[in-house]
Amino acid sequence: MRVKKGCLLLAMVAGFYSFCFAQTNSSILRGNIYLQNNTAAEAATVILLNQADSAIVMSALVNSKGAFEFQPVRPGAYLVLAYHLGYIKAYSSVYKVPAGQTVTIQPIYMQPLNTELKEVAVVAKKTFVEVRPGKTVINPAASITADGKNVLEILAQSPGVKVSNTDDISISGRQSALVLIDGKTTSMTGADLATLLRSTLGSNVDRIELITGGSAKYDASAGGVINIILKKGKNIGTNGTVNLTAGFGKYYKGVAGFTFNSRSKYVNIFGLYNVNVNKTYRGFDSYRNINSGGVLSSYNLNYYGKQETINHNYRLGADFSLSANHTLGVQVYGFVNNNDFSKNNHLKIANQGHLDSVIQVGSSVERDLRNINYNINYTGKLNEAGRAVFASITYLPYTRRSNEYINNMFFDALGNKYRADNLLQNLSPSHRRNWTGLLDYLNPLNKTSKLEAGIKFSHTKSDNNLIFGPQVNGVYTVDPIFSNNFVYNEDVNAAYLNYTAAFGKFDMVAGLRGEYTHSQGQSIGAASTITTINTFNYFKVFPNLLLHYVHNDKNEYTLTFVRGILRPDYESLNPFLYYVDPYDFQSGNPYLKPEFSNTITLTYLYNQSISVSLYAAKTTGANFSFYTQNDATKVNLTTTRNLGDVKDIGVQINTPYTFTSWWSGELDVNAGYYQYTTYPENGDLDKGTGDLIINSTQNISVSKRLALEITGFYETANQYGIRRFSPNYYLNAGLSTPVFGKRGKLSLNVSDIFNTNRDRAYTAYQNIDLRITGKPETRIARISLSYRFGKTTVKAATKHQTGTELEQDRMRKGAN
Repeated sequence: MRVKKGCLLLAMVAGFYSFCFAQTNSSILRGNIYLQNNTAAEAATVILLNQADSAIVMSALVNSKGAFEFQPVRPGAYLVLAYHLGYIKAYSSVYKVPAGQTVTIQPIYMQPLNTELKEVAVVAKKTFVEVRPGKTVINPAASITADGKNVLEILAQSPGVKVSNTDDISISGRQSALVLIDGKTTSMTGADLATLLRSTLGSNVDRIELITGGSAKYDASAGGVINIILKKGKNIGTNGTVNLTAGFGKYYKGVAGFTFNSRSKYVNIFGLYNVNVNKTYRGFDSYRNINSGGVLSSYNLNYYGKQETINHNYRLGADFSLSANHTLGVQVYGFVNNNDFSKNNHLKIANQGHLDSVIQVGSSVERDLRNINYNINYTGKLNEAGRAVFASITYLPYTRRSNEYINNMFFDALGNKYRADNLLQNLSPSHRRNWTGLLDYLNPLNKTSKLEAGIKFSHTKSDNNLIFGPQVNGVYTVDPIFSNNFVYNEDVNAAYLNYTAAFGKFDMVAGLRGEYTHSQGQSIGAASTITTINTFNYFKVFPNLLLHYVHNDKNEYTLTFVRGILRPDYESLNPFLYYVDPYDFQSGNPYLKPEFSNTITLTYLYNQSISVSLYAAKTTGANFSFYTQNDATKVNLTTTRNLGDVKDIGVQINTPYTFTSWWSGELDVNAGYYQYTTYPENGDLDKGTGDLIINSTQNISVSKRLALEITGFYETANQYGIRRFSPNYYLNAGLSTPVFGKRGKLSLNVSDIFNTNRDRAYTAYQNIDLRITGKPETRIARISLSYRFGKTTVKAATKHQTGTELEQDRMRKGAN
């Protein structure tokens, strides 16, 4: 069976070879679009206009090399219009295209808005949010309130992204998003992924792409894709940035780091290093009522935990130009994370409204994490027509050492101890290894279409131990009920085809991805007995489509369809029973299955700024937290289940606005409706709920050198699985000024000024009556200083006079 499925995967790749030598005799018009720093204007929109009446003939997108082509082009006279968010529209001269010939126009250089083309510092003003076909781009450097923050914090303030206080990341209400770094999978989920994102500073990030559709090249993620693009210099010479941040909330924070890039004609060496010192806290309150045999009991928990972290984040890589068309790249990146936790639980137990007893649980934890990525990659340009190949191999070892020592103390209603302390040991080391290899092939079929194909192989082995037991006569023992060794192996083999074409006013990307998954979990008990508790084998096909229509230079539409999968994270599959207190436990679910979703989105974009998106999705087998309570023993178990199906529809509106020359802003509104239907074994939940999320940004020029930014967030009450969340809201503000002759920036910002950001949820389902409030440290003041060194300026492009400026100006007015 595996052979047959493997052959099917390879057959999807083999079909494109018959197209590799497609020819055309039509006329062609081609050229290049550059930004003012001589970098490619990737993803800029290029429109071919008829000289006679300014009518739009066809459109295209600029590729990563800055190139574009129009074909087939009828004989005639044309000019080219280029526009890119944050830049002034640029027009070419008028060019005559003879029959059956190729015409290459002069390069077009785009000028940033409100910037004179003189000796230009490479500090072009970008907006925080850019909307592009199939994705939204976040530019951290454009936000003052993002200064000094890590990537997880920046995602939390990004429109369309929701980061819960338990670090779950979602896009537009979907389930957990797939996170990539420089287009490569991190092979991390849950708390491990959150640690990685916390260790990555926003100052090291060039941009963050929120991809909701358009390419089968990426893993078929049901929750969308978040692609974090790290900075890499493009200028010849050596340059970089030094960053310093000091912060204080309830406790101290500090960050110091640098990035560098040294590029010569044949070699580019790049790297970064950051050290992050952070002391923080998290509070958690839960109120659980139990009605058993007519007796009402309450179990009220107050938790307060402190965490001290020292994190080292590093990256070192090089790209070697083997020749003009072949590049070999190597890089190593990762983090070392050292944590000390201090936890305190205060559990009050009452019967019929009267205090019965109190259990105090204190623990100390030492936890060290090590994550390293080794990558080697190759890029080859096979001919001048654009045929290319890309190959990459990544090895990722991850280790976790966690030692926790717990002391349970038992008091009666009068505060007297009624039994001896219970001392527990909780050791939970984890080792994970991942190998990933991929091969991508790009073949232009003609000047307006191309075919992409690729294969990917991934193997993960996760080895998790839990050694848990009480102290007896001064010696810690092993409890066979809690102690276990869980080994999980997963292989995901994939192949994809992407067809991209431009015709008239339309651009299209149609893709098909097939993924075959084999996974197996084995539980090895304290007596060394091996039990295979889950084995899954499945092959699934994931189609996607992106259709982009440019009506004119102010109005365009994008339609996307995506089918995706969300596999359970490794922690959710782990069957270990984790101890919280004598009446609260947490456990993974080794029988958890992946969830599948189908999502369709229609986006209207006006003037490259105002966007309106309508979306609808259906998710089957949706994974959510689930509570199981034994009314007799009063024990509550929290786990994850395939709860049921979720249907959602919604609209997202993003619009920038300008009040005066010194006051501008941006508003993002996401309104959705969600319908939850559980499977019979999970109860009878059939509930619809609305959700409204508003993000607002105000940018105020206080003076020529001082800028103020205020951002606000609000979310209405909403249902998430079996939990009902209360409204949440917070406000951030920041000031920024250039220093060191505009080579540096000094900023001061305060997040969650009024300390209102918290999770408040209520569950009233089956026999569960539970209220929870989670409050991490969110009100933090930071002062940040950054300094750019090395070459930061490029010469402006020469402005050529063609003698047709008046005609071009008339055409501009006719096209608007």
